[in-house]
Amino acid sequence: MEVIMAARKLNLKQKYGHFTRGLDWEPSYQSKDDIFPFAKYEGIKVHDWDAWEDPFKLTMDAYWKFQAEKERKLYAVIDSMAQNNGQLGITDARYLNAVKLFIQGVTPLEYQAHRHFAHLARHLPGAGLRVAAQMQSIDELRHCQTQIHTISHYNKFFDGIHDFTHMHDRVWYLSVPKSFFDDATTAGPFEFLTAISFAFEYVLTNLLFVPFMSGAAYNGDMATVTFGFSAQSDESRHMTLGLEAVRFLLEQDEANVPIVQGWIDKWFWRGYRLLTLVAMMMDYMLPKKVMSWAEAWETYYEQAGGALFADLARYGIREPKYADVAKAEKGHITHQAWTIFYNYTHAAAVHTWDVDDQHLAWLREKYPDTFAQHYEQRYLNWRDQADQGKRFYNNGLPQLCQVCQVPMAFTEVDDPTTISFRVSEFGGDKYHTCSDGCKDIFDHEPEKYSQAWLPVHQIFQGNCGGATVPEVLDWYHINQGADNLDYAGSPEEAQWEKWMEGRRPAAPMAVAAE
Repeated sequence: MEVIMAARKLNLKQKYGHFTRGLDWEPSYQSKDDIFPFAKYEGIKVHDWDAWEDPFKLTMDAYWKFQAEKERKLYAVIDSMAQNNGQLGITDARYLNAVKLFIQGVTPLEYQAHRHFAHLARHLPGAGLRVAAQMQSIDELRHCQTQIHTISHYNKFFDGIHDFTHMHDRVWYLSVPKSFFDDATTAGPFEFLTAISFAFEYVLTNLLFVPFMSGAAYNGDMATVTFGFSAQSDESRHMTLGLEAVRFLLEQDEANVPIVQGWIDKWFWRGYRLLTLVAMMMDYMLPKKVMSWAEAWETYYEQAGGALFADLARYGIREPKYADVAKAEKGHITHQAWTIFYNYTHAAAVHTWDVDDQHLAWLREKYPDTFAQHYEQRYLNWRDQADQGKRFYNNGLPQLCQVCQVPMAFTEVDDPTTISFRVSEFGGDKYHTCSDGCKDIFDHEPEKYSQAWLPVHQIFQGNCGGATVPEVLDWYHINQGADNLDYAGSPEEAQWEKWMEGRRPAAPMAVAAE
């Protein structure tokens, strides 16, 4: 009698091997260099692609099961919020400016990440890395969609959320996150992995998601908290991908070490400058504060990052260049960013306001060495002017950093009364940067950064809808007088009034008395 043996169940490692390397094949009629043209583009040397190991050993069947469960829970919360008028539960309408910054500046980056990880899933030679990149691509698309679905509830009741993708490509302060990702996606595949998966996801992501999600919880926005938690397990895999990718490159060949170190230096600084917007949100836009930017930086970079780079030292990797500058600036950067937005709030899709006494006391407590000495009197003067009906506006356009594209308002590390200003020359032209970090990045790749699309330059050239601020804001798709209520008394008020003629809704007709 023939005995039929049941097939032995594969263990996790065997199953993962079948679903990754088991799907790979050796090309027969095309060379690998032609199939994967970007693999050697950056000078990275990889001798054994099979040495890549995914610590999670996650396969697609398990992936879809986990994600479906998270979706079910998330949309239950979103539905509950809509049915119970969750917008009425937030602490203060000012909190919505943080939500606007998130959907205008961060959500489009999730979609860009989705597209480029899909690109890596095609162009990385290693099967294990390709599968990891494919899963992250799907993750990023999901994050983009869930953020849009969650925040769309607020779009029914508040302005400034309606056309965020259009704004992301055009509005001046959104060129900061957009240029960051444009820079990363136009790099090679390994630099992109280092930039996004390591420098941003692993080193800096806690400084983005923890303040935003904790800030949402403190201010009654439970729907935003839920999509943050829904994404958190994905982020843990993304962070692991970044760390493992860097370790993989460092272990493959000693020649990779200086290349990777250069990328870490560059993308740490670019990510740090991008987080200026998050830092300002933490200290100024949350009615109920979670922690100060300085406290967050100490917790999530100085302590966690210090341990990380101590571990990577065995590969010859040191802490990023200019990390000491970022540490020294933590008492200044948020106040300087708020100053920029206060100056130009008549041209933004978010609001700013004068700091009240309670907020001033909190800032003095959190920044005892810098705030009272360098910033408080400025705020008091602005508040006095506003009380007299002379709210301060800057009547010009700022100079922008050629690399990070933040207006040039940062100060020298050793002199907070002097604007930090650096100049580089290339092709017979002069280019201005805000710091030694941005100057180093420009000088290393001037051909790339000399082509940067700078909003102020484009406005002066007439490429942004017209020559006046109202025309530019119309080109931005900002609903003037709705998204932005801060133009009254500004230098452009007369132009605004003329621009708004015929655009305001008609006044309701008076009902004749019976």
